[in-house]
Amino acid sequence: MSLAVLHRQVLRSLAALASVVPFARPGSAPLAGAPSTSTTAHVPSSLKGRRRLRRSLRASVAEGIMAEVVTAGAGSTALTAWALALGLGPFQVGMMTALPFFAQFVQFPAAWLTSTFGHRRMALSVVLFSRLMMLALCALPWLPLSLVGQQRLLLAVAGLWAVLGVIGNNAWVAWMGELVPESIRGRFFGRRTALCTLSNLIASLVAGVVMDRLRPATGVGPALPLLAAVSCAAGIVCTVLMARQHDPAPPGTREKPKLDLRVALVPLRDERARRVLVYQTFWNAAVGLSAPFYSFFSLQNLKMSFLLMSVHLAAVAAVRMLAAPMWGKLIDRLGAQPVVVMCSLSLGLLPLVWLFPTATFLWPLILDALMAGVLWGGHNLAIFALPLAVAPRQGRPFYLAAFSTAAGLAYALASSVGGALASALPAEFTLGGHVWANLQVLFALSAVARLAAALLALRIIEPGVRSVDSLGALVALVRPSRSKAPVVESLAPLGEPMRVES
Repeated sequence: MSLAVLHRQVLRSLAALASVVPFARPGSAPLAGAPSTSTTAHVPSSLKGRRRLRRSLRASVAEGIMAEVVTAGAGSTALTAWALALGLGPFQVGMMTALPFFAQFVQFPAAWLTSTFGHRRMALSVVLFSRLMMLALCALPWLPLSLVGQQRLLLAVAGLWAVLGVIGNNAWVAWMGELVPESIRGRFFGRRTALCTLSNLIASLVAGVVMDRLRPATGVGPALPLLAAVSCAAGIVCTVLMARQHDPAPPGTREKPKLDLRVALVPLRDERARRVLVYQTFWNAAVGLSAPFYSFFSLQNLKMSFLLMSVHLAAVAAVRMLAAPMWGKLIDRLGAQPVVVMCSLSLGLLPLVWLFPTATFLWPLILDALMAGVLWGGHNLAIFALPLAVAPRQGRPFYLAAFSTAAGLAYALASSVGGALASALPAEFTLGGHVWANLQVLFALSAVARLAAALLALRIIEPGVRSVDSLGALVALVRPSRSKAPVVESLAPLGEPMRVES
């Protein structure tokens, strides 16, 4: 098989397997015409209620930190290592990698389950069950199964993990929309994200060292069952910490929905939600056009080692961790929509940085690490908070389902188009006296598509804040004001400072 043919096959495989993006996670906030009951989380008026809220928020931060330990031991990297250890073929590995995308199609049943049985109950039960599934992998090497049987068990666990992840995330986000007060939402999730990122860095590095030291050349060995056991134990701790978080939704305010297609279509009839949905669809398509191919470009064209790639990714995560609290405060001050516009426009330029590095000139990647860490940290926080501001309590899980399904489908389709386009182009070609790689064409196209999608963010209307509808309005909004900043309702005056970091 020629190198060119192999190159094209790898590109097609990457396009087919690219299916996971940081989907927007909507929650709740008031809408015009929404029910008269409380539609967004507020700071409780009683001292007892405030203390209970503080305990819940601290437990949420601790639970997020432990969830990163679960991911390090049972996430996509660990499952891929299991697949290689059990000798799965390319088609089986591809199917397993694509499971998170296929699982997005259960978003609407997940929304119905969340609305029927309640946010907290569904989140607790689904998360606990998904974590306990890792016990099957702990015992897998010693089960009386043939190699084919072990492979099938691995695929079954991976499939259930993906489906339960969608259901659990739907319930958890709706729950957080009820729990976290709107006035501190940006700051809280900014700090939580920073600490979770730090936990992810440490857990991933430890898991990598364990796999390198204990994984044999062939077979499963002790490393993978050990990581599965740690993941299971951390998952149980996660469930205990989630159980310490209360459900602030008043009794009797939830209506058990009927399994009706018209209920699922409610977000499409909501003007504010529809604008967010259109932006997310086009934005994820613009990102998916090139996102799956940066790692391949680093290995194939830039000749980077795995260690150097790990250092680059760690630098991005470290910058994101430092920037997240700043973005959280800015979201509380300006609102989520202006931050989405700022970050989208800036991220539109980021793929252009990848037009400059070569195998002997990697310095531009330092700029990429700084920009990616800062801008993606702000964008992810804002795109989490923005749907919280446009979705009502009634039907919130269906809003979440619509956003996640559209985002995943747009990303996957764009990735497939990108892979097909790169496969049709020569691996290298000369233009303007410079040698270009075919993947750099995708980077340039993605930059143009991102900038176009960013303009759609100007059309988003965020209730309760001054949404920007033009670039001039954005400049005027972020310009420092000489007047005293408005007082923002927070948990600070409750008798003791809120230290979610501890």
